Amino acid sequence: MAKTYKSAGVSIDSGDEFVNKLKLKVRSTFSKSVLSDIGLFGAFYDAKFEDYKHPVLVSSVDGVGTKLKIAFMLNKHDTIGQDLVNHCVNDIAVCGAAPLFFLDYYAAGKLNQQVGEQIMDGLVKACRENNCALIGGETAEMPGIYHEDEYDLAGTIVGIIEKAKIINGKKVKEDDVLIGLPSTGLHTNGYSLARSVLFEKYEVDDFIDELGMRLGECLLTTHRSYLNPINAIKDITDVHAIAHITGGGIKNNTMRLIPKGLELEIDWFGWDRYPIFNLIQRLGEVPEEEMRRTFNLGIGLVIVVSKRGSENILKNLIDINEQPIIIGQTRSSN
Repeated sequence: MAKTYKSAGVSIDSGDEFVNKLKLKVRSTFSKSVLSDIGLFGAFYDAKFEDYKHPVLVSSVDGVGTKLKIAFMLNKHDTIGQDLVNHCVNDIAVCGAAPLFFLDYYAAGKLNQQVGEQIMDGLVKACRENNCALIGGETAEMPGIYHEDEYDLAGTIVGIIEKAKIINGKKVKEDDVLIGLPSTGLHTNGYSLARSVLFEKYEVDDFIDELGMRLGECLLTTHRSYLNPINAIKDITDVHAIAHITGGGIKNNTMRLIPKGLELEIDWFGWDRYPIFNLIQRLGEVPEEEMRRTFNLGIGLVIVVSKRGSENILKNLIDINEQPIIIGQTRSSN
């Protein structure tokens, strides 16, 4: 029997139909700087940045990790795209950058258009919320690499910042204050350990009184964007560094911005941890140090500020309905 690409598991027609159905949704994210429509071999973005004296482009690439496994279990895919965009936005926003455009990579064992539309709806929603254009991407059908009902998702973001305004931690000094902003849960990190512990006892659909919801619902809580609070305080001179708390936890991520000769003094029990973290630690008998370096423990962003300016920055954050928490300070490591 004659072989075709379709008989080998890849449907070009299905892929084309999927892209065509999404064109209007994706166009809704475009800004006036997007020059190309969907379908060309590359995405075009006008690099005329008239409001900048010395514009610097900032980029980041990431995935969603094994949080995808929870989406597969629940057959719920409308928040995964939001996780991806928000994570990437946070990674460039912490240096003060404004997001410009985003590109996604969606690869599946077999293209399921209903699942794909849910994923893309999440990408579009988050791009619009973050004022970021979804200008391109790739959809790949790869039988033999992924199981038929599974997929992977990754994305690249590009943003812009004035060179003189880059927040890079060079101003951090002894006795600076660490202000934490709450996470919405695990965000997109620590899921391999969480799944290993939780699914030894529970099913994904189990309602857990301690959580006040189904386990899967809790684990799929969307990774939040911190773009708005960052924009509210990034131009204040007392802001010395901002860290997005991802894999490695609060200490490791914040230390990436701390100059030599300084260390962090964190009050690890200065805020109430979400029940999901307590459940994981108790069920898995996970050592405290392992919890600290694996999970965000309820703090998704750390802002390092001068002691004298801390009250003003706290007020600015409270005024936009954030719930900032002082979680520690910097000190000499000598």
